[in-house]
Amino acid sequence: MKKFILIAIFLFIVQQDFAQNTHFTTVGSIEFEKSINMFAMMKKQINKDNESYLQVAFDQYKKTQPQFKKLKSTLYFSNNKTMFQPVADENTQSGFFNTPLASQNNVIRTDLTTSTFISQKKVFEETFLVKDSIRNINWKITDETRDIAGYTCRRANALILDSIYVVAFYTDEIAVSGGPESFAGLPGMILGVALPHENITWFATKVNEVTVDPKNLNPPTKGKPLNNKQLRTTLQSALKDWGAYAQSSFKAFLM
Repeated sequence: MKKFILIAIFLFIVQQDFAQNTHFTTVGSIEFEKSINMFAMMKKQINKDNESYLQVAFDQYKKTQPQFKKLKSTLYFSNNKTMFQPVADENTQSGFFNTPLASQNNVIRTDLTTSTFISQKKVFEETFLVKDSIRNINWKITDETRDIAGYTCRRANALILDSIYVVAFYTDEIAVSGGPESFAGLPGMILGVALPHENITWFATKVNEVTVDPKNLNPPTKGKPLNNKQLRTTLQSALKDWGAYAQSSFKAFLM
């Protein structure tokens, strides 16, 4: 019995020492890379009604462009505030296959304390300033883990916008429940997101534990003010005659 008690005391001391020495980050910035499988995304747009010209355009694209389009962004975070800021895309190529899903349309400032966000959203030629509550995502946390940017991350799955399957990887070593774009709500920072059926991923490439200039957390101010419901109504009206193309655009702008 004495031996059992000594072992229990030892394990308790080790556990307490480990907890005291565990480092939790609450301030810094994260560099993300968005990767879009353009070949897969384009192929979905080709059907019997348009293949006579889209297939030709697709074949030409594959000869001159990489399969994966890469876009950069930065997420600043300080305690319970985050600011997602895309880096301007230098590739301004246009063509048949331009789609909002293959762009970065949002500058998003999130306040996790009040569960609210302000998003400056570029919708074609218009800019909207969307203010509303953070999306409530019903995450299902699993036991699967992977290393992202030097952090051990746990996998969680969810469904958003009724039909978009999301796989996210978060770390509790960064004690902020944020993430890239509008993804949030897990017990730690989201460092990886995959939308398998949309052929898109966001993964952190570097985490910087640095002091964040308060200016980098200032919310965007430009754009026509709307809330989520008003944005949805506006998009439905604008895209009602766009046919199949409307669905992917609708998803992209509501993401």
